[in-house]
Amino acid sequence: MERRRILQLLAAAPALRVSGRLYAAPSSSPRFLLVFLRGGYDSLNVLVPYSSADYYEARPTIAVAKPDPADADSAVALDADWGLAPALRESILPLYERGEAAFVPFAGTDDTSRSHFETQDSIELGEPLAGPRSLRSGFMARLAAELEDPRPIAFTDSLPLTFRGEADIPNVSLKGAGKPVFDERQAGILARMYTGHPLEAAVRDGLDLREEVGAAIAEEMAAANRDAVTPQGFELEAQRIALLMRDQYRLGFIDVGGWDTHVNEGNGKGQLANGLRSLGRGLAVLSQGRGAEWKNTVVFVVSEFGRTFAENGNRGTDHGHGCVYWVLGGGIDGKRIAGEQCKIARAELFEHRDLPVLNDYRALLGGMFARMWGLSEGRLAAVFPAASPVDLGLV
Repeated sequence: MERRRILQLLAAAPALRVSGRLYAAPSSSPRFLLVFLRGGYDSLNVLVPYSSADYYEARPTIAVAKPDPADADSAVALDADWGLAPALRESILPLYERGEAAFVPFAGTDDTSRSHFETQDSIELGEPLAGPRSLRSGFMARLAAELEDPRPIAFTDSLPLTFRGEADIPNVSLKGAGKPVFDERQAGILARMYTGHPLEAAVRDGLDLREEVGAAIAEEMAAANRDAVTPQGFELEAQRIALLMRDQYRLGFIDVGGWDTHVNEGNGKGQLANGLRSLGRGLAVLSQGRGAEWKNTVVFVVSEFGRTFAENGNRGTDHGHGCVYWVLGGGIDGKRIAGEQCKIARAELFEHRDLPVLNDYRALLGGMFARMWGLSEGRLAAVFPAASPVDLGLV
């Protein structure tokens, strides 16, 4: 059995250890976290094109209302054309106003299948659609191979496609962190099973590390909950990610599901707004949990595609194309809507139904990685083959 399988079995956070202790990543080194919103979220009800008459005509029941200080469910104006979903008013808006958040509309991939699985794979692989592709080589694994000391981790139940590659990259689900997977008796039985086995040291390391990380997380959560109710869902997981990436890891990945809003999506409130509220609070918790290292952190929020411009007959939206990406971080040049744009109008739609993709995700990430780590063209080409990096000056 491979060491990775042992660590997964133990549900341990598989950090490297030095003299039996968790290592610490040097301060002031760049950290990057990719947040993947699986399901294709409706970006037009997040970054709201409130100056577009066509938007309101196409969405008679689910459009987010134009900015109105007297209406708590209306969009919050960011500029003369774009507004922010009211569900993010208390979480992402303060980051945006401090210059720690930016949005890139008309973003995505050239994959036009509108299939969740195919487009998610396309993004995680980071390879051009034309030509052969390998499901054993994700772009974050290739990025890790180009960095001197990447210390990657996936906060997922299983290793995501983007981290598949030659290196043994750890993944750990934090859903049950803080609680032991095995009690003392079970841990003893497992340890005795491997006594004298070549994997004995790996098993004992995994058991010890699970206990160590669990205790650290429990202590952090207790401190964070002083005079406050513990957040739920993604908010809770974000606290744990902030703890682990603050001191140990540099490259991270997490996916958040529940964005396939075909029916009863809602507008300023409802199904989508509820999900955005939890996501926004979680990202705000993450920014706070990173402490001083927030200035060295970049969080990139993506989804496989956006949704249709017009609402469907079920007061929802169907699979689309162009999307809106989020860029967060304490050191970014934010408080702006970045990238190439066009008018939000029916005449500009892709295939008469979706937002076009004007900002390729591989080009965007390539430009950011070049700025963060000073990667040469050759090394960027190893991460994103046949892509031309675009520097939006966000980092």
